[in-house]
Amino acid sequence: MPSAARQAGRTAPVLIGSHPAAPDRTGGTVKLDEGAFGAEFNMPLVHETVRAEQAARRRGTASTKTRGEVRGGGAKPWKQKGTGRARAGSSRNPLWTGGGTAFGPQPRGYTFKVNRKARRAALRSALSVHAERGSIAVFDAGVFDAPSTQQAHGLLLNWDPAHPEARTLVVLAQSESNAGLSFRNIDRVLVLPAEDVGVANLIGAARLLVSEAALPALVARANGTTEDGEK
Repeated sequence: MPSAARQAGRTAPVLIGSHPAAPDRTGGTVKLDEGAFGAEFNMPLVHETVRAEQAARRRGTASTKTRGEVRGGGAKPWKQKGTGRARAGSSRNPLWTGGGTAFGPQPRGYTFKVNRKARRAALRSALSVHAERGSIAVFDAGVFDAPSTQQAHGLLLNWDPAHPEARTLVVLAQSESNAGLSFRNIDRVLVLPAEDVGVANLIGAARLLVSEAALPALVARANGTTEDGEK
């Protein structure tokens, strides 16, 4: 049964203040797309997608040498019989110091597939979490005429003065480089283009700040449509 808030539609504040002394913290609200921000949270699907994203980041370069790859050990250490010692055929046996490694790690890929529809559903779940708890806001990145960390910090402070150090994900369009340069220097703030935002990034952030230009691209990714709304 959908909640009353979901039936009424979810909104996000539009931030206009860019300095801690700005009198107005918000400039109204923007209605969020119900398809992208009104989904039920699917924990198993989100967990699977986060695991897949984190596994894909692993380099998989751990490597050990087997007994055949370790230098040396070509000659039999001592004759087979008559010495009273245990028989040995190579000094590079895994049981010996300096020998090879048995069943050690080899370079490999850790990626595994998550279906496209499942990834989109997980993305909708993660976006809906922020919409439901009110931890999402929209801002106009055009106010950054030049890179300014002070201006970006002021924007975040005006949005939520009670939690200035909360981990924040800032989503921008590719063309909004000034805003990206402004936010990237702030501690606990991650800046990503809308095309690169993953479920793990959304779940790991306490707050989500999206530019007006990046919001349609993020909604299109979640719904599997173009920015014009076409399938």
